[in-house]
Amino acid sequence: MRDRSFSRHSIVRALLAVSPLYLAGLCVGQTKREPSPNQEQRLMAFLQKYLGDREQETETRYSSVLVDLMDDGAKEAIVYVSGPGWCGSGGCVTLTLAPEDASYRVITKTTITRPPIRVLEAKSNGWHDISVVVAGGGIRSAYEAILSFDGKTYPINPTVPPARPSDGKAQGKIVISVSAERRPLYQ
Repeated sequence: MRDRSFSRHSIVRALLAVSPLYLAGLCVGQTKREPSPNQEQRLMAFLQKYLGDREQETETRYSSVLVDLMDDGAKEAIVYVSGPGWCGSGGCVTLTLAPEDASYRVITKTTITRPPIRVLEAKSNGWHDISVVVAGGGIRSAYEAILSFDGKTYPINPTVPPARPSDGKAQGKIVISVSAERRPLYQ
């Protein structure tokens, strides 16, 4: 049986650790945009094909945002996928996707992440750094991890290098909050 007090305690600690980040994130000018209905349909179709069928597909949910990670006018997608097939005690999967024709291509599939997910002002190799919360799964104290683009991808695991813990000074904006709506992927 799962120890619910540890889970609640970890979540509370994670929220307390990142609450100053929320306030700081409100002040940054990075634009984000919820997908339009047509973009949402294309994104959902891509996710269904990419993620494939799961035994518990009715429980797979996602939150998404379109944001210009390269400051080139094109909107990349950041998608937080949750559900039994996508989450463990350390968190869930976050996808970073680039538009390609009428669909998307995967830039990175980062495991064991938790919101809030922020797009930071700092850039690496032309792309904005991204931060996620790391908690649970043996992590004693929740922290924010910074994911920097290496020219091809972002780190796939936020708990090991090249990902690094934030020093609490990174400026950015929350693009997927803890309370973001999680839409069903399969309807």
